[in-house]
Amino acid sequence: QVQLVESGGGSVLAGESLRLSCVVSGFTFSDACMAWFRQAPGKEREAVAAIDSDNSRTYADFVKGRFIVSKDVAKTTLYLQMNSLKAEDTAMYYCAANPSYRGMTRPQALGESSYYEWGQGTMVTVSA
Repeated sequence: QVQLVESGGGSVLAGESLRLSCVVSGFTFSDACMAWFRQAPGKEREAVAAIDSDNSRTYADFVKGRFIVSKDVAKTTLYLQMNSLKAEDTAMYYCAANPSYRGMTRPQALGESSYYEWGQGTMVTVSA
């Protein structure tokens, strides 16, 4: 059974940092393309960052060097280090996986339809 379990969300002040984690099971983590998406209240879900099986990383333009996506294969865990948080980063953050596709292009890596395994999300609230 595939499971993606996010944690690490919370309430912080603008300028502070958070690290999100996503522990996965049920598929070969090292072979998967993984990503973080977010959905702000009243808005559509959007891609934040992705990391492929070869550790190649793709970021949404709005990240602008503030976030870092990484993974620990031994722990089957995906991370998102978020620095210099802004009020507009307030959203539910979701972990997503495509366990069987490698070598995604940038549009694929940031496309919601590329992923078919999803976590339940962890909420991040940033106060100005």
